[in-house]
Amino acid sequence: MTKEKTKMILDILDREYGVTKEGFLHKEDWQLLLAIMLSAQSTDKQVDETLPGLWGRFPDIEAVAQAGIEELEDAIRSIGLYKVKARNMKRCCEKIWKEHNKKVPMTIEELVELPGVGRKTATLFLADAYGIPGVTVDTHVFRISKRIGWAEGKNPAQVEKELMEALPEEHWNRINFQLIYHGRGICTARKARCMDCALAQWCGKRL
Repeated sequence: MTKEKTKMILDILDREYGVTKEGFLHKEDWQLLLAIMLSAQSTDKQVDETLPGLWGRFPDIEAVAQAGIEELEDAIRSIGLYKVKARNMKRCCEKIWKEHNKKVPMTIEELVELPGVGRKTATLFLADAYGIPGVTVDTHVFRISKRIGWAEGKNPAQVEKELMEALPEEHWNRINFQLIYHGRGICTARKARCMDCALAQWCGKRL
């Protein structure tokens, strides 16, 4: 795809979905990291409704690290996969507390060593917390970027690399939430609403 076409698509995404997103409720970096962990396979609404109570019960990283698993499960019970996430939250905070002096690491390499933190979560955290440029590839980004011709990779790591080559760096951080919104509302996995899609003319796989 030419740079001119890419710019046209990016301009449309900026217009349709904006260039900034509302972040999760947090005061400390560790809270943001846990919120992003909770958002996996859950809606932002579910996470937003859970966080005030969660931070009220566990106000610092030590409280999470020292909490019982059942306590954490009870605090996030409305979140998908809450049992797995409660265990990862506790182990993650334990590692940050003991091995990183209560500070969340600032590199992808260190972040992915934390329990429950994969590359997608790490990239998104660095973008939201520090504005560090990075492309976060979730199921929507993976699907839509291939449909409009930005990528051909067979896995998220390959697509991430292709998007970093195809897109200007200033768009890396926002392409994730823009394509998530587009994927949820228009370009769905089951039955895309092609007639309502502002990107349809560039799509190579109209359903």
